Amino acid sequence: MNNKDTWKRVLGYTGQYKNIAIGAVTCALLSVIASLIGPLLIGRAVDHMVGPGQVDFTGVLKLLAILAVVYVVGSFFGWLLTYYTNRIAYRTVYDLRRQLFDKLNVLPLKFHDNHPQGDSISRFVNDMDAVSDGLLQGFSTLLTGVVTIAGAIGLMLYISPLMTVVVLLSAPATFFVARFITMRSQALFREQAKILGGLNGYVEEMIGGQKVVQAYHYEDRAYTQFVERNETLYQTGVKSQFYGSLSNPTTRLVNNITFSVIAMIGSVLVIMNHLTVGDLSSFLIYSNLFAKPFNEITGVITQLQSATASAQRIFSILDLPPERPEPKSALQLESSQGTIRFDKVKFAYNPERPLITGFSLEVKSGTRVAIVGQTGAGKTTLVNLLMRFYEVDSGSISIDGIDITTLTRDSLRRNFGMVLQDTWLFGGSIKENIVYGKPEATEQEVIAAAKAANAHSFIKRLPEGYATKITGSGDNLSQGQKQLLTIARVMLADPPMLILDEATSSIDTLTELRIQKAFLTMIAGRTSFVIAHRLSTIRESDLILFMKDGDIVESGTHDGLLESGGYYAQLYNSQFAAV
Repeated sequence: MNNKDTWKRVLGYTGQYKNIAIGAVTCALLSVIASLIGPLLIGRAVDHMVGPGQVDFTGVLKLLAILAVVYVVGSFFGWLLTYYTNRIAYRTVYDLRRQLFDKLNVLPLKFHDNHPQGDSISRFVNDMDAVSDGLLQGFSTLLTGVVTIAGAIGLMLYISPLMTVVVLLSAPATFFVARFITMRSQALFREQAKILGGLNGYVEEMIGGQKVVQAYHYEDRAYTQFVERNETLYQTGVKSQFYGSLSNPTTRLVNNITFSVIAMIGSVLVIMNHLTVGDLSSFLIYSNLFAKPFNEITGVITQLQSATASAQRIFSILDLPPERPEPKSALQLESSQGTIRFDKVKFAYNPERPLITGFSLEVKSGTRVAIVGQTGAGKTTLVNLLMRFYEVDSGSISIDGIDITTLTRDSLRRNFGMVLQDTWLFGGSIKENIVYGKPEATEQEVIAAAKAANAHSFIKRLPEGYATKITGSGDNLSQGQKQLLTIARVMLADPPMLILDEATSSIDTLTELRIQKAFLTMIAGRTSFVIAHRLSTIRESDLILFMKDGDIVESGTHDGLLESGGYYAQLYNSQFAAV
């Protein structure tokens, strides 16, 4: 996307604020008219001062009084212009932020898996701020600049056509100088925005994993890598700012030369009695007013270039295709019976490296299925496909005989409860985190779910019980406590099907035994998928699947698989082998 298309698209967001835009244009017009009247009055006042003892004080004072009123009115409308441009800029960025957040919610999981979180955050914060600053500066500069240039040209022609031609000849020189510099600095601003996003991603990773960083004595290496990235950002930033800042002084140089030339020509015209001293004074002021918009535009060109690069980064996310669109005829899965069928499913994260090939499985309603296997065997991938976080390449998955691609994703996912190894909590109270999947839950239901998850006792020991605030992602709780809360969240939602992906990995053995009893109560009559490395948690499963390289190589009950002496037996016995 080129710069013109980028700004055309940004300005498209301001279209819904037409009334504010009309107000801004009106204020700009009145403010500029006031600024253009001023020099004319000053010139008339100068002509009232003929020489020593020849000053028309009455006329001068009258003109000064009018001049004061004009400037007060101009300042008032200038303030209104700033107010309106602020509203347009911040409302536009507000809409962009809201649209970007909505977009991130509908992008496929593949984007989030492959895209640094810090870079996404940078687009929300740094890039949005840059666009806001660019709009703020650009609106006021362009609105007042166009009117000022047109008005100044008209009044200069009225005073002296000859000197006006000299001033106008300088405009192309100013434009081409600014354009030459802009074209060479824009690429640097794009690179700067990209490096800044990468740096934010790196910092977010290091801060989020600070315990691991310190545990492995990685502080010095992390600092060295940060310095290298920061130095790259510094060098790119210095170059972009240097080239961007050249435009203002170079255009001012052209304008100063022009000013000197017209001052000399004007002096000759005054001597030849073709021009009054007051007219020359007014013309010189108008020539400055004519050059002022060019200087202001080149003065804010650095911000505009930064805003352009940031807007392109934002639009690159907004233009990404969302999850596969749902047809209008998509069905609502109100309450599933829990019969699930995988039919010749094929899937690969990378087309060159197939992961699941021809996978078939039928799970009857109420069956407790355990999935085991080595890391990378495809256990979690099955869950991702079942929840439609990823779409199958071929084959089909059906629930109660209905192909899940014909269902709305929302209704499909509401029929599953998930407890993952990586716990996720948000800044809020304990209660707010538990009721995340069922906001209308009563106090009694929340407490019952917490008791079932064996979380009630530790919650009551917290300073404010269920009203205790969690900081950030729950850093004031232990990993085990956070996992208990996520289990309570699922128990409260009470879905017809369950997915437990290493759900008790961060809980001690005694607590795990207690929670298993709660799980047995919760999964009674429900279809459930349990992924676990600790095989003690899956012994009572109705069906155990051993996966290898994306396929089921063994299936059966715990006792039956041990008797067969295959992969599962080897994995199970390895837990008791001497190290």
